Amino acid sequence: MPKVQRFFITVLPLLLLGVAAYVLHRELSHFRREDVTAGLAAVPTARILLALLVTAVNYVALTLYDVLALGHAGHRLPYPRVGFTSFVGYAFGHNLGASFLSGGSVRYRLYSAWGLTALDVARVSAFNALTFWLGLAAVTGTSLLVEGGGGVLSFPPLLARGLGGVLWWVLAGYFVACAVVRKPLRVRGLEWTLPTPARALAQLVVSCGDWLLAASVLWVLLPADSGVSLPSLTALFALAQLAGIVSQVPAGLGVFETVMLSALTPHVPAPQVVGVLLVYRLVYYLVPFTVAALLLAGHEVWQRRHHLSRLAQVVHSSFAPVVPWAASAVAFVAGAVLLFSGATPAETERLAVLRRWVPLPLLEVSHLLGSLVGLSLLLLARGLQRRLDAAYVLTQVLLVAGAVFSVVKGVDYEEASLLLLLAAALAPFHQQFYRHTSLFAEAFSPGWLLAAVAVVGASVWLGFFSYRHVGYSHDLWWQFTFSGDAPRFLRASVGVLGVTAVAGVAALLRPASPRTHPPTTEELRRVRPLVANASESMASLALVGDKSLLLDDAGSAFLMYGVSGRAWVSMGDPVGPADAATELAWRFRELADRHHGWACFYQVGPGALPRYLDLGLTLLKLGEEATVPLTDFCLEGPERRGLRQGLRRLEREGWTFEVKPRESVPELLPRLQAISDAWLAEKHTREKGFSLGWFSPRYLEQGPVAVVCKDGVLTGFANVWAPDTKEELSVDLMRYLPGSPHGAMDYLFTSLMLWGHQQGFRRFNLGMAPFSGFGERTLAPAWNRLGALVFRHGEHFYNFQGLRQYKEKFRPEWAPRYLASPGGLALPGVLAGVASLVSRGLGGVVSR
Repeated sequence: MPKVQRFFITVLPLLLLGVAAYVLHRELSHFRREDVTAGLAAVPTARILLALLVTAVNYVALTLYDVLALGHAGHRLPYPRVGFTSFVGYAFGHNLGASFLSGGSVRYRLYSAWGLTALDVARVSAFNALTFWLGLAAVTGTSLLVEGGGGVLSFPPLLARGLGGVLWWVLAGYFVACAVVRKPLRVRGLEWTLPTPARALAQLVVSCGDWLLAASVLWVLLPADSGVSLPSLTALFALAQLAGIVSQVPAGLGVFETVMLSALTPHVPAPQVVGVLLVYRLVYYLVPFTVAALLLAGHEVWQRRHHLSRLAQVVHSSFAPVVPWAASAVAFVAGAVLLFSGATPAETERLAVLRRWVPLPLLEVSHLLGSLVGLSLLLLARGLQRRLDAAYVLTQVLLVAGAVFSVVKGVDYEEASLLLLLAAALAPFHQQFYRHTSLFAEAFSPGWLLAAVAVVGASVWLGFFSYRHVGYSHDLWWQFTFSGDAPRFLRASVGVLGVTAVAGVAALLRPASPRTHPPTTEELRRVRPLVANASESMASLALVGDKSLLLDDAGSAFLMYGVSGRAWVSMGDPVGPADAATELAWRFRELADRHHGWACFYQVGPGALPRYLDLGLTLLKLGEEATVPLTDFCLEGPERRGLRQGLRRLEREGWTFEVKPRESVPELLPRLQAISDAWLAEKHTREKGFSLGWFSPRYLEQGPVAVVCKDGVLTGFANVWAPDTKEELSVDLMRYLPGSPHGAMDYLFTSLMLWGHQQGFRRFNLGMAPFSGFGERTLAPAWNRLGALVFRHGEHFYNFQGLRQYKEKFRPEWAPRYLASPGGLALPGVLAGVASLVSRGLGGVVSR
């Protein structure tokens, strides 16, 4: 290529861009910014929404370019892949310019992953370009023939119709060539086959639809009384786009606007045209480009998810030890930011936006709540430092809420972005906040209190300094206006100071915190004989190690319990003789009362209900517990035919069952750990607690373990509760490898029941079915009616009915289980405390 030609090709775009900039500057120089702002405001919201809808339809139509091109190239891909690639490619091509290169690069990146070569992608891009120019010729030619150069074009009629006729002759020639020429054409060494007449017609229809829809986006934004027809605007739109393409300026920026502004100004006031063109740029170019960029980024992240996952694990393990301290500092800083933001005036321009979109009451409430969220984050920072689960959950909620309030009270998007970024940064580190103590179980240190008070005091001083020019009067407290920053600051300051004072007084009046602790080795040694001689297998939960123990003076009875908030929850009935158990229940109630707590007993049986009524507690039914008599248990007869057949089928397939004694458990622990981890991962759940055990080597070593094997390979296990009294047999953890056959649980249960029958156990405990056995009568208590409703319709949250039906196959006997607790307003706190203990923290209550 000659140097002069290369120089001309390089300089021409810059020259055209300079000319366009000069013309635009000349046209706009006599406009004031207020006029352009008024032009933008003159575009109704309904028309903007309609333009967005037409834009969406247009980009869907653009995907048909690639559908036709791939069909011509002989490639078949699912439409979702084609549509995604086409949308991203055209969004990038429209905005970056040099569509063949920019859009082609995106197409190559995506299509190559689905089997297309670089040559295939080049053919697709070339076919799309041909389709594009066919539509441009057809739409422009038709508009010139129909309008005859009138409207916004101002062409001589003869010239306009002559040019339109020439364009249609070119189109006719293309169709004739498609019908006659069937041999491949060679262009620069590459073979090119013309499409069939049918595909050429499809090209014309798709491209014309694209051009009409693209012009319609601009047309719907024009004033209804502009007098500009769609055909004339389409011709002008095509010529303006052609000028932008020739200029090689990305998206024809400036060149397109110059042509449109010059042609439309006689029909529409120039400031309004400028406003329409700005909205058009936003709707047709920037919005799709933003969506496409996000989709492409998401696609790339998904493609590299395994590498990113490994990187995230490395980063997580590196930063995890310092996260609680960093999170504490982050929450403290975020709280200070919100308090200082609430004490300073909002920007005038942003208040103008709020006037248009936000009701005044919502603005006032958001300002007050934003300041209160800031104070709450200052207080929660202490809990984060102590690794409290509740502090983590509340901090995440308040960071998101603070971001929302920041936007609503002053369009503080910088502040909102910071808060959301902090919440996202903390999200992967929930496991670092594993303590389930109350937020206020320990007093704040003097240094922490001084820092919090200093921030609150500084925010109040900053507010008075910012509004020192505002004269104080009693009327300020009752002024509710968009420009009333000072009154809002006064009200927020009173709210913050009031909450600070209430929190301080509550801290002073709070009873002494309970000094609960996990069981010591000596306590576990003392209760182990009591567990072995218990009449209920549930007593084995004392050996898990997550509950505090309360023993009587004689060492003949014990009670296991946990504390969450004000709820002091005993797990089951006290274990031991009836008189000693009753005395222990009274001691527990007195201990809870000493710490201003609510004593309650979770999953108590029907045998000791008078004891809890004497304690002044109310009884709430939790569900029914299933026990299978083992004295005469066998698999003969029609009632247990399904269990018998399932057992024999698995035995024929090579399955075996064995109960390993306590002495043999330690050597099995590595294999049991692997099975447990795989089971948890498949179920997407985490360990629970309190009323359930979790995988702990020390816990599993306390008793026998039932194992099932497939061809000698350990496949599943269950730790067995087998007291020496042989009153009741049960299991706690029961886990198996993913992919185990249907019926594996039945096989383990049935085999263990047969083993229990041989060992002389009286019954097998299958556990409780929550909310089962509740009456639905009209005069039944509200709790019972609610429980029946949950049991019937709560399948989306828990398999209540399925669990009951599963246990029914063993033909068990059902007995009710209760919660004995204070009634009235204490009940919600008790239920929340129980849920927190079982789920091992507030986070587990809302997740699996």
